[in-house]
Amino acid sequence: MARRRAAWLAGEENGSTLLEFSISVWTLLLVTFLIFEFCMTIYTYSVLCDAAREGVRYAIAHGTDSSLCSGPSTGCSDSSGSNVITVVNGYAGVSFHNISAMTVTPSWPDGTSTPSSRVVVTISYAYVPYLSLPGFNPPTMRVTAEGRIVF
Repeated sequence: MARRRAAWLAGEENGSTLLEFSISVWTLLLVTFLIFEFCMTIYTYSVLCDAAREGVRYAIAHGTDSSLCSGPSTGCSDSSGSNVITVVNGYAGVSFHNISAMTVTPSWPDGTSTPSSRVVVTISYAYVPYLSLPGFNPPTMRVTAEGRIVF
């Protein structure tokens, strides 16, 4: 009787291995994709920061003393900063496949693009995650870079 009961109990574990394996695989896949999503979020933020810094570099080098002047000063053919926006979009476009969700705003807080004036480039980007999780709203990333015109 004890042998028969032991054989019956051993037979009950046939499906548990399959169940444990499937739960383990799903957990492993979920963790793997969450790590991938986290890495892509950090990468996107890094690219946006670098693009904003590149826009500030361009604006610093193209103050009123430059032949391709960008800024609100008189004599600048690009008073709205569209050249700065083009440089930022070109830099981010190398890494992103779609920059339509990105808004670039250059500004000159001192009101001029003469040497020793400040320039600020702000980028707002609606991040689109690869995994859509219920209850998780994708973030809107905002980065700002600031510099002082020296040329």
